[in-house]
Amino acid sequence: MKKILVGAVVTTACGLLLMKAMAADTKLKLGDPIPDVAGTTQDNRVLELSQEGAHGYLLVYFYPKAMTPGCTAQACSLRDAYADLIRHDLRVIGVSLDSVASQKRFQEKDHLPFPLIADTDRKVTGAFGVPIIMGVAAARQAYLFKDGRLVWFDTHASTGKQARDVLAVVEKSSS
Repeated sequence: MKKILVGAVVTTACGLLLMKAMAADTKLKLGDPIPDVAGTTQDNRVLELSQEGAHGYLLVYFYPKAMTPGCTAQACSLRDAYADLIRHDLRVIGVSLDSVASQKRFQEKDHLPFPLIADTDRKVTGAFGVPIIMGVAAARQAYLFKDGRLVWFDTHASTGKQARDVLAVVEKSSS
């Protein structure tokens, strides 16, 4: 009985921590510039986010863990709509705390046409103010910039509907 009670308390505490992390406000506000931060991709290339998003649209999306069901659905949503995204001059960069090797496996396994940043030092998540869940994973969030300025964000980013949500914003601002 004591083990069950301890398990219930631990589970509840973990759930509350997760809910708090997911409910956190973003550090960035609409109109803010892209944080001046760099990250290393799955190909060991260093990307300067402020340069990547200086012109056109840039979606920077954060996900908890490569190759897990929700993160795969989110990435594949963007992959499957990639032709539509680039037609709107929109580039995509994914970010998680996974290693370079893990990001490389994720990109290859799911044929992802966009870079994935291995934020093992947490500089990118920190610059965006993305909460770290239980010390091990970035919260699922998405930030859309146009010409270097934040035009939309979602602190409860969708998994399978990520591309649809982003395209709706881009198409609305184009009309």
